[in-house]
Amino acid sequence: MDHAAFLRLIRGQTRGPLATLGRWGLGAASLGYGLGVAWRNLAFDRNPGRSIRALVPVVAVGNLTVGGTGKTPMVEWICRHYRQRAIRVAILSRGYGSTGGLNDEGLVLFDNLPDVPHLQAPDRVELARIAVEELESQLLVLDDGFQHRRLARDLDVVLLDALDPFGGGRLLPRGLLREPVSSLSRAGVIVLSRADQVDQATRDAIRREVVRRLGREAAWVEARHAPRDLIDERVESAPMADLVGRSILAFCGIGNPHAFARTLSDAGANVIDFVEFADHHDYRREDVEGLIARVEHSGADLALTTQKDLVKLRIGSLGRAPLRALRIGLEILDGSEGLTAALDRVIPEAQNSAT
Repeated sequence: MDHAAFLRLIRGQTRGPLATLGRWGLGAASLGYGLGVAWRNLAFDRNPGRSIRALVPVVAVGNLTVGGTGKTPMVEWICRHYRQRAIRVAILSRGYGSTGGLNDEGLVLFDNLPDVPHLQAPDRVELARIAVEELESQLLVLDDGFQHRRLARDLDVVLLDALDPFGGGRLLPRGLLREPVSSLSRAGVIVLSRADQVDQATRDAIRREVVRRLGREAAWVEARHAPRDLIDERVESAPMADLVGRSILAFCGIGNPHAFARTLSDAGANVIDFVEFADHHDYRREDVEGLIARVEHSGADLALTTQKDLVKLRIGSLGRAPLRALRIGLEILDGSEGLTAALDRVIPEAQNSAT
């Protein structure tokens, strides 16, 4: 079952006896999953010593749901914040989807942050040791780290997607939640990503629901993923104005393809064909040939994808159409003071680690 079909099933859009039976089965599986998550969190909550503390501060970026909420632009924003303050920072991540070397998100961050080392492996505790002892890092950013509790952190930054902040209100696999919404109690900052794609009333309602679940106010940030520029396979930049008057074939293999399509629409792009692949898709020759055929059939004169996809292709064109990626940056709409204050609170500890 592809991602779109799975979403239709869990959201109740697919009808019929088989669909109902399937949702029952997924619901039963989510009970077992929920018990496992609850048991694991309880073990860490009751025994904080299970979390191993690095020799330098750790800031974790994560989310509650599966799928794309914009963690990579958030990680980039945070790293730039610390680099501007002359803090030596390193990124740690599991490297999901990697077949050797950095995965797609890692390659994007490498292109955009060439002065920030990025270490990937399942053992984030060992990565932290390497970053501190061998790279002399003063601060570590743990990418997709909210559920990874073995490495202690000084701050959790958690992203909620404004288009589906609570994953349908159900745990995997019946919904999209990786853990209960109540786990937000561990967060120091909550970022509502893609906030520009919903109205103010919806944003306020999401914030009220978060406060209701937590029983307290939380540091609250609203952000959007703003198109920065167009880049080619050599990471050479062109202005967004180059989209004007072009007939575009767009494609992506990300967790939230509809958000990419919405971004293109908001940018005024004339998309005449759109192709979705699975998240972390490993492009093969037949995929490229299929895209070239669609370029020829549609008459597109530009092929456009995400930077996360382009780093795996590293080609300049699809047939007669130049291939470009839409590079995205995080733009804070509201709450920047609370975010920077939370990030800056760990800087004295980072500076002390160098002495």
